[in-house]
Amino acid sequence: MQVTETNADGLKREFKVVVPASQLQTRTQDRLAEIARTVKLPGFRPGKVPMKIVQQKYTAAIMGEVLEQAVNDGTHNAITERNLRPAAQPKVEISSYAEGADLEFTVALEILPEITPMDFSTISLEREKAEIPAEEIDETLKNIADRNESTETVERASASGDVVVIDFVGKQDGVAFPGGTAEGYALKLGSNTFIPGFEDQLVGKSAGDTATVTVTFPEGYGNAELAGKPAEFDVTVKEVKAAVPAAIDDELAKKVGLDSLDALKGAISEEIGRELNAIGRNKVKRALLDALAAGHDFQVPASMVEQEFETIWKQLETDREAGRLDPSDEGKDDDTLKAEYKTLAERRVRLGLLLAEVGQKNNVTVTQDDLNKALIEEARRYPGQEHMVFQYYKGNPDALNALRAPIFEEKVVDFILELAKVTDKPVSAAELRKDPDEAEATDEAKPKKKAAAKKKAADTAE
Repeated sequence: MQVTETNADGLKREFKVVVPASQLQTRTQDRLAEIARTVKLPGFRPGKVPMKIVQQKYTAAIMGEVLEQAVNDGTHNAITERNLRPAAQPKVEISSYAEGADLEFTVALEILPEITPMDFSTISLEREKAEIPAEEIDETLKNIADRNESTETVERASASGDVVVIDFVGKQDGVAFPGGTAEGYALKLGSNTFIPGFEDQLVGKSAGDTATVTVTFPEGYGNAELAGKPAEFDVTVKEVKAAVPAAIDDELAKKVGLDSLDALKGAISEEIGRELNAIGRNKVKRALLDALAAGHDFQVPASMVEQEFETIWKQLETDREAGRLDPSDEGKDDDTLKAEYKTLAERRVRLGLLLAEVGQKNNVTVTQDDLNKALIEEARRYPGQEHMVFQYYKGNPDALNALRAPIFEEKVVDFILELAKVTDKPVSAAELRKDPDEAEATDEAKPKKKAAAKKKAADTAE
């Protein structure tokens, strides 16, 4: 077998492979000999069929297999003998083949670049840290108390936030329509649970009052026969109830499954702390990725960039069709958007390759314990279906790898952060939560930046 390199342009490699006819003949004879040892044909004992008959019957059938194996071996040799790392599946094209002649084919591929990571100790970053605001704990306690409120009957006109107990009959053109009638319905005014405008017309009503409420059903209303059409509701107010927030005490804590008010405050504090830590982590990670992108400019495989771009562009088209296009992308033509997102795709690929290289060279691994924790978190997203989630990942290696990838990335980021100079910067919780792109946008002395692209660029290869 002869392998000749015919192209070595950047990361592109191309080889011409020639498999001599004699090798193909040997492969064919070896395969026929395997068949002859076990083949069963009428009139012959197993394994005793004459080779000439085996050749006549099976040669044509096995030639595809022989040629495929020769191509696979030639491709493998071209890559392994040169210690190449393919970026994607090589493309093979048969140049010439005829029975009794040499097999000639070409192998074209892109290889992964040689990466020399920068000295991570030269990276200086600030990690914003915020104390847990006492007022946020108090606000959360108030919200919990509001959700556990009770009501008491009052002898006054209703106000927003009150609950009115009502009977009503919905009509169109004076005729009641199906599903538009109820008795003793408890409606909280200001909750916006009814048709727009309905609740507002019951503010200021007292027990015993009647009212004719006029509304127009929304265009997207579930019942197509009512959507976009006007209606009247004959309403009788039977009772007005004022909301009474639950007392913020040990009893409230017990209602939400905790032993005491102190335990509830502690749980709230921990939750806010996790949120603030996650925000700080994401911001310092983003700053790190910006520094890594600025510190590395190695060539990346065009095929990987194109694949990443196609993924990004497909998501953009989906968002555009659903009316969710990022405001920073609105008004731009496709050529402009494609240029911007191809730059983003190249950044993602470069960062992904860099992190993979750093992780591999420094023995960063995803342990089974790491995976188990991620699986538990994933299962919690589907209450009552946890077993199905575990079974899905158990039987789906690709899904498990998709779960493993972000864990690996986070561990590599942690590894690099340990080597970088990271200084904690005390900030308020409000400042920590502020999006840096929004802050830049408010400073007219600074050049405008593409917020959406920067946000998306913080991710490496999702």
